[in-house]
Amino acid sequence: MTPPRRLSPLDRLLDSAQNALVTVFGGARAGRANPGSDEADVALDEAERRHAAGLMRINHVGEVCAQALYVGQAAVARDPGVRDQLLAAAQEETDHLAWCADRLRELDSRPSLLNPVWYAGSWTIGALAGLRGDGWNLGFVVETERQVEAHLDEHLQVLPQADLRSRAILRTMKADEARHADHAEAAGARALPAPIPAAMASASRLMKAVAYRL
Repeated sequence: MTPPRRLSPLDRLLDSAQNALVTVFGGARAGRANPGSDEADVALDEAERRHAAGLMRINHVGEVCAQALYVGQAAVARDPGVRDQLLAAAQEETDHLAWCADRLRELDSRPSLLNPVWYAGSWTIGALAGLRGDGWNLGFVVETERQVEAHLDEHLQVLPQADLRSRAILRTMKADEARHADHAEAAGARALPAPIPAAMASASRLMKAVAYRL
């Protein structure tokens, strides 16, 4: 059997660029069926539709950021096993990205106009985290996923009760995020210093406030 080809730094750069284009400008394809497709697409009134769309746009931005974070971290990961774990998680985040985009279209809405900005900033943060070493890299994964779990819980509480499709998507996403965090902890994640989670939470609040409208 031919051993797998090792990617050169140029290969990784080109792969990162392709991921950025697909993530930011659309075209992401899910490898799993959309969990909302089996739920009835109940008609929402205009206020409910706009609110659900705002929340799903936030979640779509979250997945854009997750793609960028994981790809940025993988680009500088030292351990091939850690790199593979990050890229496997990124593939599941691609599913989330596609599902959220599907739901936004069903809600007659659109992704955030600032997706290129969200992606660039998140990729930079991911790469900087990765340069600190794989333990910090994985610690960043754990904190990111725990914060995402919390905001998905919040959205499940405030989504219109009739929006069963969005609810099914968010429940599956939440389970995936918890698993990513658990795997990163098991792989040797280091706890981040207290100011970093607080800064991440503040940045997340700003992103959610802007993405809900833009």
